[in-house]
Amino acid sequence: MSLCEGAARVIPVEERVGAVFAAAGAEARLHAVAIGPGPSVPNGPPGRAGSPDGADGRGSPDGAGSEGGAGSAGRAEIAIGADEPVVLASVFKVLLVLEFARQVAAGQLDPRERVWVTADDRLGGWGTAGCLDDIEVSLRDLAHFAMSVSDNSAADLLLARVGTDTVRLLAAELGLHRTRILGGPRQLLETMLAEVGARDEREFAAIYPSLTAERLRGLSVLDPERTSASTPREITRLLELIWRDEAGPPEACARVRDLMGRQVFRHRLVSGFPDEVRVAAKTGTLPGLHAEAGVVHYPDGGRYAVAVFARTGDPVTNRTAVDSAIGAAARIAVEALREGRG
Repeated sequence: MSLCEGAARVIPVEERVGAVFAAAGAEARLHAVAIGPGPSVPNGPPGRAGSPDGADGRGSPDGAGSEGGAGSAGRAEIAIGADEPVVLASVFKVLLVLEFARQVAAGQLDPRERVWVTADDRLGGWGTAGCLDDIEVSLRDLAHFAMSVSDNSAADLLLARVGTDTVRLLAAELGLHRTRILGGPRQLLETMLAEVGARDEREFAAIYPSLTAERLRGLSVLDPERTSASTPREITRLLELIWRDEAGPPEACARVRDLMGRQVFRHRLVSGFPDEVRVAAKTGTLPGLHAEAGVVHYPDGGRYAVAVFARTGDPVTNRTAVDSAIGAAARIAVEALREGRG
């Protein structure tokens, strides 16, 4: 046990993070690692990177490190359950948009190609998913909506255009061998409908309040063994590769960085950092699951890839305390790395 001048106990990062989530009624898996200088791109408004600079640094192999530990490459990291499987939810959209950007860079797709979003495509929620009328947008606007407001209809249409199998192959190519993509938001929704016996979203909304917490926790979309999943370490590895321009052509990586910087949600990672710190990130949410992964960019040039996946005992999607805990835990982890305690 570390002591400070033989007096106050130095509380380990893992213990501090655990206390933050315990107070919010949740537990979490986290991975944070410093990534060095990389390609320079324009910055956006404080607290929400328009596109923080790229990054440099190698990912640690699975199983390397723990709280305060380092991977075999000798890099400092904060790893709390970092190699345990977690449900991706909408965090998968980072990989989806990366594949789209790669196909655009290769000349396989025209980003201005027009797509209709009709009533049959709408899932409800933000962006095109919640529109009242049919609209026509470009592929690049689908990517923008999928990342900026986590538009599920946009993600489904973009996935149909780039190909689910291609996204899976991309994960394998990048060495993300524990990352599994089963399908898009509609497939996940249809799975939930079938498991609760609902014919459509309206009926699901009517049935949902009557479902017990135990039955909800048993849904396959909440089980990393039965749905799209990864590990916190593989997600930070994905972010490192994007920030280093090693996940594809530089213009493709830059496009993803830019779109992640446009995310409008500020209640998770962003909430934990002061205004001068910029964050480019992607959220993921399902009943009882709160997640966000992103890159935190300090004015002094420090850059940190962070992935936090929190789970509550009750299947409620709107838990402000858990969202705030994600930001607080991320800051604890990043500050530990900045102080050389990772």
